[in-house]
Amino acid sequence: MNLLVVESPSKAKTIEKYLGKDWRVVASVGHVRDLIPESGSVDTEHNFEPKWQIMPGKEKQIKLIIDELKKADAIYLASDPDREGEAIAWHINDILNSRKVLDNKPIYRVAFHEITKNAILNALKSPREINKNLVDAYLVRRILDYLIGFGISPLLWRRNLGKSAGRVQSVAVKLVVDREKEIEVFKPVEYWSVDANCNFNKNSFSAGLVKFNGKKIDRMTIENKKMVDEIVTTINTPTKGTVSQIDKKKIQRHASAPFTTSTLQQEAARKLHFSSKRTMATAQKLYEQGFITYMRTDATNLSVEAVSEIREYISKEYGDKFVPKTPNIYVTKSKNAQEAHEAIRPTHFLNQSVDLNGDELKLYELIWKRTIACQMTNAEFDSVSVDIETKNATFHCVGTTRIFDGFMKVYIEDNDDEKESDDVKLPELNINDNIEIKSLNTEQHFTQPPARFTEASLVKKLEELGIGRPSTYATIMSTIVDRKYVEQDKQHRFHPTVAGWVLISYLANYFKDLVDVNFTAKTENTLDDVSNGIKDKLSSLKSFWGPTNNMIESARGVKTADIINNINDFMHNHLFQDSEDKCPKCGAKLGIKLSKFGPFVGCSNYPKCNYTMKLSNDLVDKNTELSSEQEPKITEKNLGENIVFRIGKYGPYVTNGDKNISAKKYSFDNITLDIAKELLNGERKKIEPILLGKNPTTDKPIYYYSDGRYGPYLSSNRVNVSVKEQPSLDEAIDLINSKKTTKRSFNKKNK
Repeated sequence: MNLLVVESPSKAKTIEKYLGKDWRVVASVGHVRDLIPESGSVDTEHNFEPKWQIMPGKEKQIKLIIDELKKADAIYLASDPDREGEAIAWHINDILNSRKVLDNKPIYRVAFHEITKNAILNALKSPREINKNLVDAYLVRRILDYLIGFGISPLLWRRNLGKSAGRVQSVAVKLVVDREKEIEVFKPVEYWSVDANCNFNKNSFSAGLVKFNGKKIDRMTIENKKMVDEIVTTINTPTKGTVSQIDKKKIQRHASAPFTTSTLQQEAARKLHFSSKRTMATAQKLYEQGFITYMRTDATNLSVEAVSEIREYISKEYGDKFVPKTPNIYVTKSKNAQEAHEAIRPTHFLNQSVDLNGDELKLYELIWKRTIACQMTNAEFDSVSVDIETKNATFHCVGTTRIFDGFMKVYIEDNDDEKESDDVKLPELNINDNIEIKSLNTEQHFTQPPARFTEASLVKKLEELGIGRPSTYATIMSTIVDRKYVEQDKQHRFHPTVAGWVLISYLANYFKDLVDVNFTAKTENTLDDVSNGIKDKLSSLKSFWGPTNNMIESARGVKTADIINNINDFMHNHLFQDSEDKCPKCGAKLGIKLSKFGPFVGCSNYPKCNYTMKLSNDLVDKNTELSSEQEPKITEKNLGENIVFRIGKYGPYVTNGDKNISAKKYSFDNITLDIAKELLNGERKKIEPILLGKNPTTDKPIYYYSDGRYGPYLSSNRVNVSVKEQPSLDEAIDLINSKKTTKRSFNKKNK
């Protein structure tokens, strides 16, 4: 028997069906080992030597692998085909060697980019060694992130500046903050457009003014109403015009490349309104079930076999005229797209039947259409541009008609598939034809500020700057939201929160390199160079840690008062752009203050003047004056019927004046009068737990309880884990298996 180790329990089940009784497939459930989460786990004085520990709850997975290894003739490590997957294989190999359990049994590394029977069998025929360069790149990334985190985060905590600062996440927050600053200083500029309502042989169309009295008219040329009135008066409609120039040509539009991780996240956000996290979680499920190829990739190329199947499918479904003479080839834009061999695509094309629904079906259909379209012929258009002359003016119009659908029959990027293209039809015109200009349409416009980032546009920006990699985009998006450095409005656009403003104010002053896009992109390029064997691990760590450590040491001695002054300079326009920054009580200067309850605005004349104002995430709430305490906080909520929800010294509780009852699992957002009455009457009904499924490690059921004393939680085999909401089975398995065994239960077990 042979043992195959993969990352996911779902993947293990799928693969074991393909391999049969001579194989045992088990899951590591992601990473099994990490740096000890305490200061000093990386020895910067001795070649950055790391100190590892088995991750909480993962000893069970290690034991499972070792137990199965005892029955096996050989072990194959088949973690994901990227840098992190290589690291998982390396960690498992190192653990097995250090515990001396291999007993001279061969250990192999295999990688496959799709979970199909042929792909897996072919990979097993060609095992290889663990790629040292990929592992070294992982080590540089992990050690550098650890050193930055443990170097900067304590400085943030000590001064109430933020929760943490990450190497890539901080740059993402700065991009959002910088965009907000651009929007705040933006001054709209007025301009006008003039269009002619034209008629020829009972056909109406519109043409835009491009020249007046011999002067070219650009977008911003007509600056005000006075200029518009002069034009309208001079042209004096209705009037006649003459066709002076016609330019006819055929144009073609090419299909978009098949999906990379980045473009999949962008298009899923635009078409399906999925967050990056939701897209990647869904893609992971599709991959593990064998429906798509590996979903973390920079590559846009497809295998010869896949292209052949796609072309055969197109010919069968749409006809030979939709199949180009030679396959369409797409050049990968990223210079470091070596970690995966193909773009994201379906694993099969000739057999379309898939048993999917919900998010999985929506995303699969998106990937299917994009992949089919990328190997179809170009869409073709007839385009005609016409100039119409009057005595004082020239008008210009363009007509475009799609004459052959090509790839657009299947898929149109960044548009609903059901919509028709924006064809603009003009009547058949010839030189010297007389055109009736019936009237002029004039419209006032104002220049618009740059748009706030959405997840799609922020991922695209990071990719353009060379920051982050396919495996990190979804994590970056969720992290900056979870840490409350940014928030999203109803249009899913990012706004920096007060916490985000404060964090970037501090980092931009004292850690410029950390939030500099060029420095961060250089780091990513170095990691890729290590992956490719161009640079070595030690010199790369030294080149980045030296300057970063100097920044950390310099920041330690800065006075808090100086930090606050710098933050006030950075945030002044944001805080006081629409009002005076003078205290309404004493006339002294207002400015931001820091407290353990969060930032707020206070008077510089404190403690003589106790004026404070609460900060919202957009601007100061000018109408909210707080008490004389420096730390603003809300302590109670009136629910009605003389019942109040309060945050007391020992946590949340409800009271009716006669009785106080703990309400620890509730907050101002989710407490209601009915819940409070049930708590006071002792009638809160117990909700039955939900069975999520079995834990493959212990073969025990996992239950989700929504009404725990301290909020929702998971429970399996006497292991309980708090959660915010009901997770998927895979997420639950990971949480349960990662839970650290308490000292008390350990002692019980060993009595």
